[in-house]
Amino acid sequence: MKELFRVGGDCPKTNYLFLGDFVDRGYYSVETFLLLLALKVRYPDRITLIRGNHESRQITQVYGFYDECLRKYGSANVWRYCTDIFDYLSLSALIENKVFGVHGGLSHTISTLDQIRIIDRKQEVPHDGPMCDLLWSDPEESVDGWGLSPRGAGYLFGGSVVMSFNHSNNIDYICRAHQLVMEGYKWMFNNQIVTVWSAPNYCYRCGNVAAILELDENLNKQFRVFDAAPQESRAAPAKKPAPDYFL
Repeated sequence: MKELFRVGGDCPKTNYLFLGDFVDRGYYSVETFLLLLALKVRYPDRITLIRGNHESRQITQVYGFYDECLRKYGSANVWRYCTDIFDYLSLSALIENKVFGVHGGLSHTISTLDQIRIIDRKQEVPHDGPMCDLLWSDPEESVDGWGLSPRGAGYLFGGSVVMSFNHSNNIDYICRAHQLVMEGYKWMFNNQIVTVWSAPNYCYRCGNVAAILELDENLNKQFRVFDAAPQESRAAPAKKPAPDYFL
């Protein structure tokens, strides 16, 4: 996280939109989320945090965050407080009414942004439904329309779905995360949707670079691609996290 701020610039000099999955992504989930939370409290108009599929009680008990809290604090209280906060995170964001930010993707039950605004988000992530889809779904080149997701939650969706959603809501493109991209970012469907991945060398073994999408005041875009911080600049980890192949 410190490396990301080194590349992109410190908050509040730089505005940030984080697309979820603040935990279960390495040895320092607690420090990462609490730093972002502190920045949100200090600079509420300069940083936006939206919810990912790992901001969930069920998922964090499987993929490391619960165990990390227990190991570092000796009880589950910090995990419990953090997961309570997860319930209040927004499900998506809109930049200048032109760029739609979401963690996962689209839902076959959602065709307008107003339908997202009325979702009761203050709850544990359900196993299905529109809230689940926004956090779990993925774009797929080989799918025409909608398809079943191998994740077991959300859906796969094709280019026609993306183009219809963007046209209906008068947005330029969708920016999402959720899937490892070895080059840090990946455009799909004639630049209608982009996946931005900001965790370099994912799980300390994937060897990928990471990226930040930078927008200026006119929404002109450029990508800042970066590697993981040198090992000698990081403290020794306490325990290797569980591998995460599908989430």
